[in-house]
Amino acid sequence: MNMENGGPSRTALATAYARAYHQIADRPQIFTDPLAVRLLGVTAEELTKLATPTTDHLGAGAIDQPRRLFFAARARFAEDAVAAAIADGVRQVVILGAGLDTFAYRNPRPDLRVFEVDHPATQAWKRERLASAGIDRPETLTFVPVDFETQPLATGLESAGFKRTDPAVFVWLGVVFYLTANAAHATLEYIAGQAQPVEVVFDYLQPAATDEDRAHQRARADRLAGAGEPLFSYFTTDDIAAQLHALGFTGIEDHSAPDLIAGYLHGSAGFEGEPPRALRASRILHASR
Repeated sequence: MNMENGGPSRTALATAYARAYHQIADRPQIFTDPLAVRLLGVTAEELTKLATPTTDHLGAGAIDQPRRLFFAARARFAEDAVAAAIADGVRQVVILGAGLDTFAYRNPRPDLRVFEVDHPATQAWKRERLASAGIDRPETLTFVPVDFETQPLATGLESAGFKRTDPAVFVWLGVVFYLTANAAHATLEYIAGQAQPVEVVFDYLQPAATDEDRAHQRARADRLAGAGEPLFSYFTTDDIAAQLHALGFTGIEDHSAPDLIAGYLHGSAGFEGEPPRALRASRILHASR
């Protein structure tokens, strides 16, 4: 796996390329990120050359417009949730599997703490990229190196100054399907134990329902496994809702990728196979608090 050799996650890179290419290729934009191209360290011309038919895994997210638009839409969906939480007084944001996310560097609030949690190798590479791009690390940001499969999230976050007794919003994009079901559930359980109100925004994959969709799903899983980042978890909408309700989450907003994109573009996008979904779940104190 690429990360074991001291490099970044291939999927984190692929997502970053897609987010950066969205900035120059798609109009109207769903998600505006003025740091995406700069942090990646490529020019607009290089990005355009990359987004041509290729078998290279890094370019796949850029050339595949439906997937690229979904990456933009899930980021917008998450940051809209963060903005609403901030308006309600939340002052802690945790970005799980942060990759090359740039929210912390665009955050204008000096009282909002942002915790970026990621695999140590990906995080080290990102810090090098930030330095090369001349992007300052704000005082409001804390890096938290954690391997979700082998290290407890609680230990990493709390040793970094995260306050378990204060409300928080968790952003967890492009990660769940690379974890075992047990590891994913353990993270949701940890989030559910946070002081209320607490929210989590994440995306997940559903098991395919038809033979054709299963073939597409297997082909993509094989490609990712070949890149050293196999898929482990699929959930039905009923299963994920049941898990969240059992953990005490009361508000669940769950969208398929085409519906999420359509909400921002007033159009739709066609996906091969079962499209991914993005979900926002909340635990809110009763008014009688």
